Amino acid sequence: MSDFGRRFVIDTNALSQLGRKRRSSEFFLEQSVIPEEVLYEATGFPDIAALRDNMHPTTPRVLFWLAGVMATVPADDTRVVDLYANRGNADPIVVACALEGQEHDNQSLLSPDWLVVTADEAVRRKAQEFGLTVLSNSAFAKLIDEATATAELTA
Repeated sequence: MSDFGRRFVIDTNALSQLGRKRRSSEFFLEQSVIPEEVLYEATGFPDIAALRDNMHPTTPRVLFWLAGVMATVPADDTRVVDLYANRGNADPIVVACALEGQEHDNQSLLSPDWLVVTADEAVRRKAQEFGLTVLSNSAFAKLIDEATATAELTA
């Protein structure tokens, strides 16, 4: 872990499992980024307007990284993306956003670590294939809860 912070790239399954209370925590709001496509998938969430403040836009550089991610997915592999089943549309973009964010921040001397938060095994494997650290949804929820408890003790 870097002494210069962390950025957590949130997958759709993590966003839904965290619940509204954790999504509104100071820890989540300050350290999480949500890919634009994940926000599209979360359109029905009651706090979607607040979540948009953490949006990581789909920039040309994200698309560059997305092409690199997709180049490693065999044509017959539907674990990461299965457009015919409307499954996993945001999954490779989660990895691409983390790679783009890491690339952007690594230009600075003091840069945060970029981590992917997901319960999706295919996303986990793909992120790790690109050298990214992955946290489970429950591990990330525990970090939020610990940070919230610490903030309440010091308030």
